[in-house]
Amino acid sequence: MRDADGKDVMATDIRLKEALPEITEAIVATYTECSRTSHLGHKPLPSREAVVEILTDLLDILYPGYWRRQNLHIGNVEYHVGDLIDRLHDSLTQQVVRALRHEHDQTPREDRPAIDLEALAQQKTVELLKRLPDVRMILEQDAQAAFEGDPAAKSHHEIIFCYPGLEAVSVYRIAHELLLLGVPLIPRMMTEHAHQRTGIDVHPGARIGPGFFIDHGTGVVIGETCDIGVNVKLYQGVTLGALSFPRDANGNIIRGMKRHPTLEDDVVVYANATILGGDTVVGKGAVIGSNVWLTQSVAPSTVVSLEKPSLRMKGPVGQEFVPNYMI
Repeated sequence: MRDADGKDVMATDIRLKEALPEITEAIVATYTECSRTSHLGHKPLPSREAVVEILTDLLDILYPGYWRRQNLHIGNVEYHVGDLIDRLHDSLTQQVVRALRHEHDQTPREDRPAIDLEALAQQKTVELLKRLPDVRMILEQDAQAAFEGDPAAKSHHEIIFCYPGLEAVSVYRIAHELLLLGVPLIPRMMTEHAHQRTGIDVHPGARIGPGFFIDHGTGVVIGETCDIGVNVKLYQGVTLGALSFPRDANGNIIRGMKRHPTLEDDVVVYANATILGGDTVVGKGAVIGSNVWLTQSVAPSTVVSLEKPSLRMKGPVGQEFVPNYMI
């Protein structure tokens, strides 16, 4: 077979494919050289697909009738939930074992305790499942806060089906419990999956009280050491971040310190505000306006806002109009 120029297409394809083994060899060589980005051997890490499936099962339990299984009623819901709990016991235990084994293997051999990782993983899984009723009680308050805080919401059904803020917070609350139980890797996998779906980045290490509402949501970032009180409301684009990263004498980042702000009860933070620093405390009932950059503490019931900018409009012939509020 020849192309329009009379060249043998098959011969060209064969010559190009002859380079493929060389390409493969070059790629595989980097697996040894770049060991930080390779995980080879017979001890698999947690599976992304399995963790997402586990999340879906958990959300099916936390919001019965809203996720995969519908036509549920009080006569069949116990059987449905029992089936999910049984499946989660097996699937989550397997993934937690993988995460624990990976963390265990990172410890120097002489410092590794003798642990039955299978039994430990099962214990952590069962403890998470025991906590689901309490998680549901908190999510009930989160959903109610969304309904009360958004006049566009027509019902709680709309909030559960449609609001990315509630989905991100729901995943965070599951991941946070796993983190408190000492499960590595999986909590971050869960919240990063929610981040990908919703555009909302909540670290599972943050401590967030009930009645939490993220309105619109896209671009919200909540750092690992944030403390957020009860009935706090954030709008889109809000960043609760670190002011700087403290370093030791060798220039290495010091981990485990509080780097992110504290928001006390009933705080409202409007769109695109940035609040930074572990020593920054926003007092109870304070309101932080849009586009504010805040690196210092704020007293309770304070309103923080930028001065109103000067707005000017020009007509089609260059005539300038001054808005009424500036006159």
